[in-house]
Amino acid sequence: MLFLIVGIVYERRHTREIAQYGGLFKVMPIFTLVFAIAALSSLGMPFLNGFIGEITIVSGAFQVSHMWAFWCAVGIALGAAYLWWLFQRTMLGELAEKNAALKDLNWREIAVFAPLIAWAFWIGVSPQPYFRVLDRSVAQIVQRVQPGYYEEHRLPNPLGAIPATTNLTLPPTR
Repeated sequence: MLFLIVGIVYERRHTREIAQYGGLFKVMPIFTLVFAIAALSSLGMPFLNGFIGEITIVSGAFQVSHMWAFWCAVGIALGAAYLWWLFQRTMLGELAEKNAALKDLNWREIAVFAPLIAWAFWIGVSPQPYFRVLDRSVAQIVQRVQPGYYEEHRLPNPLGAIPATTNLTLPPTR
């Protein structure tokens, strides 16, 4: 969604300079709402897809290394700070003169964003179908990186009963 947002505002203004924007909320309130939802998703706001991704990654990193989890949290905080700064500079504040004639999202653009927003909330509220799709491939990586992990932690192995000594190898690459 963030890439689409940048594309839409670029098509209307033909500049990527953040300093050229400001006060877009006054002329583009629907656009601002969509940008806010996309930014909150990227920030990892609960009930949005970004939260599920971030909490899964940080909790996995925490199990392996507290230091990696710390640096993940630092990266999340820096990303949040940047997105908040970007939102403030582009959507809030005084309306830049060149932005006064900008048009808000049209129905076609709203029709593109609506399913993406619904999907972001759906993943944030019910991520299990996506985790089930990933179970086997994640289990193969876990088995390769840490053989015996599932048996050691008394967890069901999505790959079935594979002995810890089994060598899962990838085909040779060129």
